[in-house]
Amino acid sequence: MSKNIVLKKGLDLPVTGEAELRLSKSASPDIVAIEPACFKGFTPRLLVKEGDRVLCGSPVMADKKNPDILFASPASGTVKEISRGEKRKLLAVLIQADEKQECLDFGAKDPSGLDAARIKAALLESGLWPFIIQRPYGILADPASTPKAIFVSAFSTAPLAASPEFTLGDRMADLQKGVDALAKLTPGGVHISLNAKNCATTPFAGLKNATFHVFEGKHPAGNVGVQISHISPIVKGDTVWTVSMEGLAAIGHLFAKGNYCVRRKVAVTGPAAIEPNYMEVLPGTPMRVFASHFGGDSEGVRIISGDILTGRTVGEKGYLGFFDNQVTILREGTEKELLGWINPLRFNLFSNDRSYFSWLLPKKKYDMDTNLHGGPRAFVMGDSYYGKVLPMDIYPLYLIKACLAGDIDKMEKFGIYEVLPEDLAICEFTDPSKNNIQDIVAKGIDLMLKEMA
Repeated sequence: MSKNIVLKKGLDLPVTGEAELRLSKSASPDIVAIEPACFKGFTPRLLVKEGDRVLCGSPVMADKKNPDILFASPASGTVKEISRGEKRKLLAVLIQADEKQECLDFGAKDPSGLDAARIKAALLESGLWPFIIQRPYGILADPASTPKAIFVSAFSTAPLAASPEFTLGDRMADLQKGVDALAKLTPGGVHISLNAKNCATTPFAGLKNATFHVFEGKHPAGNVGVQISHISPIVKGDTVWTVSMEGLAAIGHLFAKGNYCVRRKVAVTGPAAIEPNYMEVLPGTPMRVFASHFGGDSEGVRIISGDILTGRTVGEKGYLGFFDNQVTILREGTEKELLGWINPLRFNLFSNDRSYFSWLLPKKKYDMDTNLHGGPRAFVMGDSYYGKVLPMDIYPLYLIKACLAGDIDKMEKFGIYEVLPEDLAICEFTDPSKNNIQDIVAKGIDLMLKEMA
């Protein structure tokens, strides 16, 4: 195990609504959605039509640019609806799930006896390849490439994040199979990052055939992008792959049991959540399945697939994202404040820069809502403001401005290859200028993909 990597910069948000380590129920939704928007750099080609019968693991979509990359149905049933938006953009494929689930049998395999080509073929055929994300840019990994290494973060420091020990601690055999399979795909091996707070007790430290790194620090220490920047920084020409812990378990299950299983424990969290706890569901589950946690009426609350900083607002009619293991429920901040920002006696509001006297209560957690407490304005601070919370060796303010200007040379100079929007989410939270930093960086990455990839 490597020496501890201590990150001195960062910020943990003291928000209420952490999920109790208790599984309330295992839900089998009647409708499951497969949404192309969950995958960056993907142009969908439909392989099914309304009324078709599918099994769990049946291919539903393929990537037009790389037809070998398939997207499988997480449940068996009937294709109920092909949902489209403007200009016939594909929004979702809705599957009417069977009461009794049936899975395609891909055959159990021992990854230790397979070469890289056969492991790639198994992942592509099963529809599990989309769990592998390529950096730079955070796009679907190219099966024809070989990454310098594969990185997995075994913990999350995001606000109210799900506990991986609770959600995956009983799937160690699947995780080990996943590591063994992925290790065949790169000469640099699989790198797993652990949290210094529990590295001595977490079961993940017992995984074999991997290189471990221990990180100590505040959010975003759990972001795999931040970890890569301290283990093996990405420079122009480099390619690395990342896989979530849920993806690692699903890949291992494929080789152990021979079927497509993406069912997961999801933390239902947030200040507006009723009895926050865990539910076992499928990705693509309708948010109405979580209705007991927001009282059955979504008026006045914001329902997010993911965490507070990086999740998508999906509402009551939305669906759980493919990569998400958390649902966050917040109150809409529509109330006006007396005196507003000029009132320093705001003990119920959190401020990272001690704008109010709430800093005198360092252990207090806050009932946060969606209120921005101000509107967008010009950048007025120096780069040191973001630098206080971003533990990466880049210049975030100059990178953001380069993205706004569409200046590719400066984006390269200031670190565009090392980041995804999620890595700068904490900068967006602390930004007094109220800029949508994640959107700005996402547009910069889109420009890089268009002009450079």
